[in-house]
Amino acid sequence: MSKKKVEEKEEKKEESLLKELCGDDVKLYDFLAQTLYLNPLAAISDKGLDILTEEGEKSGNFRPAVDKAIFEGAQNPGERERYIRVIQNLALKTMHATELEKEKLEREGLADRATYLGRRIENLKFMSERTEDIINVASKFYKEKLVELEENVRREARGVARRKVEQEEPRIGEMEKAGRKARKKEERKMGREEKKEAKKQDKMEELAAEERKNARGEARIEAEREEQRIGEMEKAGREARNKERRGN
Repeated sequence: MSKKKVEEKEEKKEESLLKELCGDDVKLYDFLAQTLYLNPLAAISDKGLDILTEEGEKSGNFRPAVDKAIFEGAQNPGERERYIRVIQNLALKTMHATELEKEKLEREGLADRATYLGRRIENLKFMSERTEDIINVASKFYKEKLVELEENVRREARGVARRKVEQEEPRIGEMEKAGRKARKKEERKMGREEKKEAKKQDKMEELAAEERKNARGEARIEAEREEQRIGEMEKAGREARNKERRGN
């Protein structure tokens, strides 16, 4: 499957999950569809929330801090109230900076850009008013995404190990073939009794090589069975989480 196809599939999964979590709340869905990330670990800054807030104070861009606060609030249910206040405060700061910029654009006659900022202000008002709902949905959404990311990392690691084994098999075969060829060359220089003993050793080595090959084949079959078992466990986990979400 191409990278583009994978990304499209992931986006459809995200859309489906988010719609399920938001239910009939179209405004909440529209807001979160533009706010939450498929891969929060890659998209959200590693910097501390305080540092991101300070940077926002200087630049006027509080989006990294908001993203961080939503993510951390989603991961820390015991501190939910604190993160709600943090997000609302960031929304007000952003709203104030945006209103000043909007007024400036209006004075300069740049109506289109001012209209865009007007919509942004409405989104910020929504975020301030619906912060608790935003964090509640983000908590369930990010919980699923983090599980999927962990599964993907483990799956990729197994894939790397599997490809390494598959690439190793031809190399082992070539080495064994080269060894047999070298022994045959040496045998031509041997006397009758030495040659007889060498042939016996060759036969033993061929049998041992065949046993090693069979063992590697059995290991590959067992790895495939384990991959299937893990896939079934992950599927069962997804179904259980789906059932849990729909029951809440």
